[in-house]
Amino acid sequence: MLNKIILKGLRLHAYHGVMEQERKVGAYFTIDCEVECDMSVAIQTDFLHATISYADIYETIKREMEKPSFLVEHVAGRIAKAILDEYPKAQSVRIRLLKENPPMGADCQGAGVEIVESRGES
Repeated sequence: MLNKIILKGLRLHAYHGVMEQERKVGAYFTIDCEVECDMSVAIQTDFLHATISYADIYETIKREMEKPSFLVEHVAGRIAKAILDEYPKAQSVRIRLLKENPPMGADCQGAGVEIVESRGES
């Protein structure tokens, strides 16, 4: 049985963007992450080692966000790959990455991408 570990509304400052100013000044990004995994043993035993720590997932996301990129697609893909690589219990990952107040002349809360990666897919 697969269940989900959810991190919702993570807000991090990072230096991603095509424009030079974005990479100098940075911007705030909002990240939602869902990781599917089998939690049946953790549900029965209350043992952390039987699941994936959401604190560890956060550290993975934070580390990948610290690496500047031009495209949010690239950042989201890196985060998903890192989670699948680092946590063998993870079966799939959904990442929603939004840049707050993007420089595109529109009044919006954010713009970005949502990607889903599963074990065995590229």
